[in-house]
Amino acid sequence: MKVWITKYALTQGIIETEAERSKNHEDMIDTGKFGYYHGSDWHKTKQEAIKKAEEMKEKKILSLEKQLTKLRILKFE
Repeated sequence: MKVWITKYALTQGIIETEAERSKNHEDMIDTGKFGYYHGSDWHKTKQEAIKKAEEMKEKKILSLEKQLTKLRILKFE
């Protein structure tokens, strides 16, 4: 089946590839070339993958903004 992998979406982008379901784990897939992926790391549709990648991006932006805030108020004496 065709799947979209989002595990590394923020560094490598969304990966579109063929995969098979794992025989031992229902939520796991085997892509062969790219390895095994669990649950929310892969998606059945491109739209689901894009939605997940956007969520990942927003979460990362919030994290970086918090880091910037901490750095801006940091004082050295």
